[in-house]
Amino acid sequence: QAQLVQSGGGSVQPGGSLRLSCLASEGIFNSYCMGWFRQAPGKEREVVATIDRFDPIVYADSVKGRFTISKDNAKITLFLEMLSLKPEDTAMYYCAARNSRYCASSGPDEYIYWGQGTQVTVSS
Repeated sequence: QAQLVQSGGGSVQPGGSLRLSCLASEGIFNSYCMGWFRQAPGKEREVVATIDRFDPIVYADSVKGRFTISKDNAKITLFLEMLSLKPEDTAMYYCAARNSRYCASSGPDEYIYWGQGTQVTVSS
């Protein structure tokens, strides 16, 4: 049984917006650090944003002011709201959870639960 199930994504023009969703199992959602990552062709997977119950939300510099990570406790769902999208945001996006209550400055290798990925394409 998948622990993280993603939805959303698609193709938009530059300046457009999209929202990604990640339905989590209750145990993961309530206890673990969660985050969004992305991987463009030929590039390494990189952190987009992370969130836990204790530390400030962390955003990659490239998305600050445009993307918002949030959690809906009633829906046990993690969201990524993406505004003012740019062509360089084109990538496969993944939600993930780390086996820790704290995100700290963790990288992709420290996350053990992963969603199936969803493509985001920004092009005119």
